[in-house]
Amino acid sequence: MNLFADIRELVVAELEALMSSGVLPGGLDLSAVAVEPPRDAGHGEMATNAAMVLAKPAGMQPRAIADALAARLMADPRVAGADVAGPGFLNLRLEPAAWQGLVREVLEKGTGYGRSSLGQGRRVNVEFVSANPTGPMHVAHARGAVVGDALASLLDFAGYAVTREYYINDGGGQVDVLARSAYERYREANGLSPEIAEGLYPGDYLIPVGEALKAMHGDRMLDMPESEWLAEVRVFATDMMMAMIRHDLAALGVTMDVYSSEKALYGTGQIEAALERLKGLGLIYTGVLEPPKGKAPEDWEAREQTLFRSTAFGDDQDRPVQKSDGSWTYFAPDIAYHWNKVERGFDELINIFGADHSGYVKRLKAVVAALSENRVSLDIKLIQLVKLLKGGQIVKMSKRAGTFVTLRDLIDEVGPDVVRFVMLTRKNDVALDFDFDKVTEQSKDNPVFYVQYANARVNSILRKARSEAGLDVSDASLSAAHLAHLGHEAELDVIRKLGEWPRLVEIAAKGHEPHRVAFYLYELASDFHGLWNRGNDDDSLRFIQGDTAKSLAKIALARAVGVVICAGLGILGVTPVEEMR
Repeated sequence: MNLFADIRELVVAELEALMSSGVLPGGLDLSAVAVEPPRDAGHGEMATNAAMVLAKPAGMQPRAIADALAARLMADPRVAGADVAGPGFLNLRLEPAAWQGLVREVLEKGTGYGRSSLGQGRRVNVEFVSANPTGPMHVAHARGAVVGDALASLLDFAGYAVTREYYINDGGGQVDVLARSAYERYREANGLSPEIAEGLYPGDYLIPVGEALKAMHGDRMLDMPESEWLAEVRVFATDMMMAMIRHDLAALGVTMDVYSSEKALYGTGQIEAALERLKGLGLIYTGVLEPPKGKAPEDWEAREQTLFRSTAFGDDQDRPVQKSDGSWTYFAPDIAYHWNKVERGFDELINIFGADHSGYVKRLKAVVAALSENRVSLDIKLIQLVKLLKGGQIVKMSKRAGTFVTLRDLIDEVGPDVVRFVMLTRKNDVALDFDFDKVTEQSKDNPVFYVQYANARVNSILRKARSEAGLDVSDASLSAAHLAHLGHEAELDVIRKLGEWPRLVEIAAKGHEPHRVAFYLYELASDFHGLWNRGNDDDSLRFIQGDTAKSLAKIALARAVGVVICAGLGILGVTPVEEMR
């Protein structure tokens, strides 16, 4: 049950009745009519914008529409009040029974409560992480991995068919640098001093690669020229780096469905096929680009290149795909890769990129729109940086990595659940401070602890009810409870928050915003902790009463809170804690 959607259906039905009776003109577009929580809870439990959005097309005053709609809504047994405010805002209050029934539904559906058919099985590809296979994953990768994985889970929960994909950037010059760096560690494994020249990767993580090369080849490659060993070492080192990355992702609870290789696009005709597709659409031409902004014309060498007409799809300038010497630009394999995804039949594409990829957004959106002839959408989420703090100081680099703090360092320090939850406590395009002191303290200021503590409290209620009160607190028993006992405003506030969950899922899925789930869980936990604390002063609000019927109703509410918390944590990829230690 999505109670907000149900009441919206009621509002729409009554508006259609008003059109049929002639109170409203016929043929009004009702798609913009919404029912949502009011900004001020004191104004009611729900609010509808119906009168405001229909006033102009209906040629009527908003208040007149609101008054007519309110009168009809009051005839529904679920509606306790329909109050018109200001120029035509319509605030609604529901009968307690309408809310109380949500508790039973949560218990009956379990963690499936809130699942949506919004996606209608549409196929979505979520590409995330896609780190260069040149070393361990670092903290920025960790945030992108969490956002991408949680978004994929959220979309699945909302009824989409989701594929998680990692694009291996193994076609550029960085893998040659990796091979040369690994070769120096191979020399080291053979008793020679490594020559880690400027530009090579200095991290200790390549020592095992060198040792593995020695175990396979002995010293036979020591006297070979680079031209003979480079290709083999490149493949070997890339494979070992990807094995390490997969291992790190698994430690974070991330499993990819597909790994795609940039290198596999070269020499296979895929790049040529994608560009031929664009050429057939009249979007490829030979031309000369204007000098970049801020660059003096005398410093700019004008040369003919093969260009994609991306300005036809909103980009700032057309983009080169092939240089004057015939070699591909960096953009060419990206075009082929996205054409590959379009051809695989996805309805929507989502890319999770680091903040340093902001310049790619317009050109990639343009090329997907062009290749799919506007059938497939592409959303690109940019992940801002993470700053690690401990004792108020920025955490220094990892010796093993050489230049950065690794994902493995982070997981070893606080565990995957804390990493995942904290990475979602800010929107993806906002920088995030990961304070080791804050994420380990037991306080309301630590959202990980606060949400987990709420779930632990629910489980403590269930344990106490079984052991001390001898109650059957199975979901079947609790769903049969007489929920009319949940009449206190503090209890109804918690139920109202439970009622927001299905709506929240759809809003977060539509916006591709998994952080909304983390925010919601914190708010739900706060409401539940508030109810718990009020029970310390008001015996009637305690979960276990002297009366069995009252106890079961109140425990049913607590259990429903736990169910929704577990569902939300499941989307975030966080394991619920049943007992705080």
